[in-house]
Amino acid sequence: MTSTASPSLTTQPGHPAGAAPEHEGGTPAATGKVKLPPVVWLLGGIAFIMGTSEFVVSGLLPQISTTLGVSISSAGMLITVFAIGMLIGAPVMSIATRRLPRRSALVAALLVFAAGHVVSALSSSLGLAIVGRVASALGNGTFWAVGAVVATAAAGPAASTRATGVMVGGITLANIVGVPLGTAAGQLGGWQTPFWMLAAFALAASVVVTRRVPADTTRADTSLRAETAALKHPRLWLVYLATALIQAGIMGAYSYVAPLLTERAGLATAVVPLAMLGFGVGALAGTTVGGRLGDRRPYTTLIPATALTAAILGALTLWAANSVVAVVLVVLLGMAGFACNPVVVGEVVHIAGAGRSLPMALATSAFQIGIATGTWAGGIALTSGLGLRGPSLAGFVFALAALVPLGLLAASHRKAGVTARN
Repeated sequence: MTSTASPSLTTQPGHPAGAAPEHEGGTPAATGKVKLPPVVWLLGGIAFIMGTSEFVVSGLLPQISTTLGVSISSAGMLITVFAIGMLIGAPVMSIATRRLPRRSALVAALLVFAAGHVVSALSSSLGLAIVGRVASALGNGTFWAVGAVVATAAAGPAASTRATGVMVGGITLANIVGVPLGTAAGQLGGWQTPFWMLAAFALAASVVVTRRVPADTTRADTSLRAETAALKHPRLWLVYLATALIQAGIMGAYSYVAPLLTERAGLATAVVPLAMLGFGVGALAGTTVGGRLGDRRPYTTLIPATALTAAILGALTLWAANSVVAVVLVVLLGMAGFACNPVVVGEVVHIAGAGRSLPMALATSAFQIGIATGTWAGGIALTSGLGLRGPSLAGFVFALAALVPLGLLAASHRKAGVTARN
């Protein structure tokens, strides 16, 4: 990705505690007229690479288990350790790299990510492959901790949620395009093939970052005290809680969408990938819409989208026995659920202040906690007396619970806006 001029990454000041941000309740920002700088699209492209890496292993577990001589469930550890690496690694690496210039931190993240894929591709044992996956996860976590800061600072306050929407859209597109292509490449050329490809893409991206991401000219206070001070806002933790609950709601149901569609809705197995493709397209549309609306009206976007997510999950619980209804609801789940993602990340920026990598890293951890919790709870519900209704019902409970912290956030946001106008 090229540009004729490098955009400025001058950090914008965050909103002071208790002050109402200029979006929702103040003068609406004309976000539709703000052109995103090229660096945001570059970071969205890198997010595509990162997202493909995270999820491509799921389609290659049989090949990996055969090559490494382990069971499929043991090979599944490559998925688990990546999630744990993201969960722990994002905040740890944000602290470890806080004194590095952001461009240098991004390049380092890409190099570690590439090295991890090389190690995994060369491994002849599960243990070594796990080491490579942990390294890849650390690189991924570092990218999100730093990359989201770079993207939102480059876009400015009026378009920060749109900028995060582009990055989240990169992951969504990875699920639609990158994962299927990576799986096909692994099936044709051996499971190591997508690992080599991702390593090469990461190295190429590091060169582009070096050339296209401007060096920092002004930096926010990056001391550990300043980073942790940003975490003292109670509203920030409500955003993290809402993020985890929304993700748990989505993944509680979606993790078990295949048995829902085949065993309950009666669809042929061959139709399941098409339904999952529909979910991905819906998710991409939701991410785009959420990113555009969230800058101006974060909570009047978040609350209806979350309520709609809960309603869709409730409908899946009740009416997914009809095949057409089930597929439509799965697509709508992707659209409504993913509309929330760029908005919650944008709210982290608005509350913590732009330029804070630790709060952004903890947002990444909140997503991972939600994904892990939802998958775990959905699995328990599936094996309970609820059967195939269980995962969507568990997701419904999580999504409904997310409305509580969102309601508190909206109320405090409205109150702060009234105080500021007075």
